[in-house]
Amino acid sequence: MCPILTLLASSAEVVEATALEEGVARDPDDDKFMACAVVSGVSVVVSGDLDLQSVGSWKGIRILSPRQFVDEYLSDLGANEDTAD
Repeated sequence: MCPILTLLASSAEVVEATALEEGVARDPDDDKFMACAVVSGVSVVVSGDLDLQSVGSWKGIRILSPRQFVDEYLSDLGANEDTAD
């Protein structure tokens, strides 16, 4: 398994979320992901889904594309590794 999937599998937490009172995404099927985000208390949802990305942010939860997430959160890790030598 690739390293990122191993990390996700070892760090994942299953949450139970109830339906949102109001729709958030253009595609109502995507609202379940925002409901899980609220229950779990995360500040970022990473998704390649354009309907979900179009929300931008909601209730303090940012929706980032995988590229945005890498650029904002993981690029610093690579820089730190380079300076550790």
